[in-house]
Amino acid sequence: MFRVLFALFIIVPIIEITVLMQVGELIGAWPTVAIVIISAWLGAKYVRQQGLATLQSVQAKMAQGEMPSGEIVTGLMLLVAGVLLVTPGFVTDAFGLLLLVPNVRKALANSVQKHMQNNQGRAFGANAHFHSSTFTQAGGNVYENEVDNPKDFSQEQAEITQKSETIEGDFQRKG
Repeated sequence: MFRVLFALFIIVPIIEITVLMQVGELIGAWPTVAIVIISAWLGAKYVRQQGLATLQSVQAKMAQGEMPSGEIVTGLMLLVAGVLLVTPGFVTDAFGLLLLVPNVRKALANSVQKHMQNNQGRAFGANAHFHSSTFTQAGGNVYENEVDNPKDFSQEQAEITQKSETIEGDFQRKG
């Protein structure tokens, strides 16, 4: 993580300054400043436009009861694109513009999702199995008092159930 932060805060600005100086030598200082300002303005405009479209898509999926995971990833990438485009410099602008291309975003999102799935698999391990009998509370099985068939519910089990801890709470139905 330290290397990534080092690269972001030290190496990238050095590269940006070098590129800005070389472009300034070729076309002049004021045209270089104008290009940087125009690219930041246009980038912010396009990020806003695509961000609003993504927000509408998120709202539509939520209204249908679906999880908008793809749209959330797209929104995060658009946020990164906006930050890159507003940051002065040609290199960050190039990366920001790449993130505005939908096909590039999809490819990047797919690779991030594969990476997350691989890391999630490693975190749980190949031999991790969860069964209801493994969930215990105070050394006993939480589900030991459950009955599959209500007809089999005896008086003894009713007394055991009444003696066990009860969790109370309130709920509010939305929608």
